[in-house]
Amino acid sequence: MSGLSKKKPVELGRKYNFIDLFAGCGGLSEGFYAQGFNALAHVEIDHFACETLKTRMKYYGYDDADTAVLEEDITLKDILAKIKKVVGKQPVDIIIGGPPCQSFSPLGKAKDENNMQDDPRNYLFENYVKVLNHFKPKFFVFENVTGLLDTEVKGKSIFKMILRRLRRNYRVLSDEDTIVLNATNYGVPQERKRVILIGVRKDIDIAAEDVYKAIEKTHYLPGAPSDAKKGLKKYVTVKDAIGDLPKLQQGQGEKIMDYPNEYDSCNTYVKKIRKRNDKKLRDHVARMNNEKDVERYRVMAENHWNFLELLEYRPDLGHEKKRVFFNSYKVQWWDMPARTIIAHLHKDGNQFIHPDPDQGRSITVREAARLQSFPDDFVFEGSRSEQFKQIGNAVPPMLAEAIAKAVRMQFEKIEQEQ
Repeated sequence: MSGLSKKKPVELGRKYNFIDLFAGCGGLSEGFYAQGFNALAHVEIDHFACETLKTRMKYYGYDDADTAVLEEDITLKDILAKIKKVVGKQPVDIIIGGPPCQSFSPLGKAKDENNMQDDPRNYLFENYVKVLNHFKPKFFVFENVTGLLDTEVKGKSIFKMILRRLRRNYRVLSDEDTIVLNATNYGVPQERKRVILIGVRKDIDIAAEDVYKAIEKTHYLPGAPSDAKKGLKKYVTVKDAIGDLPKLQQGQGEKIMDYPNEYDSCNTYVKKIRKRNDKKLRDHVARMNNEKDVERYRVMAENHWNFLELLEYRPDLGHEKKRVFFNSYKVQWWDMPARTIIAHLHKDGNQFIHPDPDQGRSITVREAARLQSFPDDFVFEGSRSEQFKQIGNAVPPMLAEAIAKAVRMQFEKIEQEQ
């Protein structure tokens, strides 16, 4: 449990039990913890993500973290038996999670010569449905990339296939205007659109539409018309999220370091991310880069250029690779939300260049975590590469909490009517 701070455990008088499938490092779970839900089990195949899940459960005061986190392949025939052993006789109120998205994402398809048609991950949703149909919780939350909506495998729509499976026992909406949520609208300093399917068991007297209506938008998007801004706060920017962190050059930083400022001097967003009694900042270490990349970063940030403009005005900084794209190098601008944080960060940071030209570097693990709305005291286990991968694959906790809050309201409505 590297760097785990000693805090008073959150009281475990929690209502509403959940299972998290394809849990990753726990971004979705984090939002449900924040709304008073109780974790029964997490299922995840990645070792370091599992270690992160255990560390976070222990932070929240769970003494069964080592058994509640199942480091397992969910396609195994005995996976249900293993989950049932952990859950015991406790009721399962909601199942959350989302199968890996590589086979549905445009990036994944672009990299595969067969457009991911033969990728077995296309059907991992079947394992989610299998667990769902066994426990039959009142609600479920299924998260994925928007590419899911138009993915076809051998001429058949994966999305329609998923809906058919889920609708056997649940009411599930399918119109894009309802089910596609942008994290920016919920206070996350990042443009990140995701499909969020929320199912209501058919015997529950709650309309699926009512759950979505309860997911409260708090911020408007960049470029929103005046009528779309009414009653909402301005979007959270990159500067709001990471502008207070220590300035670094490539290779600089420490695994654990002092904050450069006091809590009371922080802006509203950082006060949500950082707790008053937090004294140490974790994982703010800049990558080493070659001299040419550092110059690319600096020049692009200084001139507010995209990569095509760099190639036009500074051909001496052209790339050695023949196959490069307009977004192969991209600066995250101070006055805007970040672009979607992706797991590719574990390979290089070229698409996530820091906006300060004087720093000339890509973002750190902690900066990526803040742009995903993870709390500063959230510990990511594993190497820096593994940490970036976990962050890029995660659901932003602030988006997750908005969803969890809406679901909790439905549980409370059910209790009031009993």
